[in-house]
Amino acid sequence: MALSYKARRRWSLVILLIGLPLYIGVAVWVVTLFDRPAFWVEILIYVGLGIVWAIPFKFIFKGIGQADPDQRD
Repeated sequence: MALSYKARRRWSLVILLIGLPLYIGVAVWVVTLFDRPAFWVEILIYVGLGIVWAIPFKFIFKGIGQADPDQRD
């Protein structure tokens, strides 16, 4: 079942305000479990993790910046 525009907007806010800070905390914690790699390797790890978190939520964020397609003019 597809989410409505309003539901996708709400879920995107929940993901950005609650989920993303939690994901950042977990990502930093996981990287600190290992010996500190070279600076450029650490940057690549964070960039990779920054891209990976958004892939499952692509359908929620798609079209959120547009006007509501269901709204009547």
